[in-house]
Amino acid sequence: MALLAAKKGSPSVTRRSVAARPCSATRLCPVKPERQHADVRVMAVATAEEAELRKQLTNLDRVTILSEALPYLQKFRGKIVVVKYGGAAMKDPTLKAGVITDLVLLSCVGIRCVLVHGGGPEINSWLAKVGIEAVFKNGLRVTDAATMEIVEMVLGGRVNKSLVSLIQQAGGKAVGLTGKDGQLLRARQMVELDIGYVGEVTKVDPTILNVLGNDSYIPVVATIATDATGQALNINADTAAGEIAAALKAEKLVLMTDVPGVLRDKNDLSTKIHSLDIRKCRELIADGIIAGGMIPKIECCIRCLSQGVKASHIIDGRAKHSILMELLTDEGVGTMITG
Repeated sequence: MALLAAKKGSPSVTRRSVAARPCSATRLCPVKPERQHADVRVMAVATAEEAELRKQLTNLDRVTILSEALPYLQKFRGKIVVVKYGGAAMKDPTLKAGVITDLVLLSCVGIRCVLVHGGGPEINSWLAKVGIEAVFKNGLRVTDAATMEIVEMVLGGRVNKSLVSLIQQAGGKAVGLTGKDGQLLRARQMVELDIGYVGEVTKVDPTILNVLGNDSYIPVVATIATDATGQALNINADTAAGEIAAALKAEKLVLMTDVPGVLRDKNDLSTKIHSLDIRKCRELIADGIIAGGMIPKIECCIRCLSQGVKASHIIDGRAKHSILMELLTDEGVGTMITG
């Protein structure tokens, strides 16, 4: 628990360069929403443990927590942070509420957030409802015409607008988009893979994102692109987030996953690597330490770093307030990758 970590102290590993004093924003108190929408009711419900820990915090504790985050808030104010959102954090209502609250908090203190989302489980659910079998090839969804229609409806409609609604109920401002809007994402069909209407991004026009960000809106992007003929194409959310971050020259790209970060031993969480550079990433891939589904995520991070993004982060979306702890503490909670 975040508040429990505050009482026990911070880890000794430090990888950040901005801190007037050791910062422990792991102690940041969750922002309590005041809305009563059914989907976000969990945002106002604390566990018994958290409630007890809050009672232990004095007023001085609370203001100290805020003041310790000041160096990071100053550094990142006005900067762009692209967050790819998916995995378990998107399926669990409590985790979803926490992620949304954290994004709104960052937006309220002047950090320009862009939320890029997937929606695989929701797509699978709707495919099953209409009697279409979900098929995957080498980890990629085989997307025929009927599947593409469902993908576009679910990602650009149900999933996207539910996230917009949650952000606004938490006190933020959001606008939902797909890659079709404002020609945000252009792509080519990956015909060589024989997986249907799946695309590779060829061009990003971030104009619409800059317009929204300049007016303090959080853009919420569903990863549907178009090719030169106007055909809709399904885009991997990690890849799309990386390309968007590069086009925006973002300060950070944050990939929310279902693992704590890059592990030297995938079966031992204590082997998490706190920071890497591009050279070390390539060495770990060659050595087989970075393997399987982590490879495309690392390659996505490397690509956006080579195009001007300052840092990429791989964090566990299942951990409460993981975005805040990664961005606003010395130690972070995941793996930070720099050039």
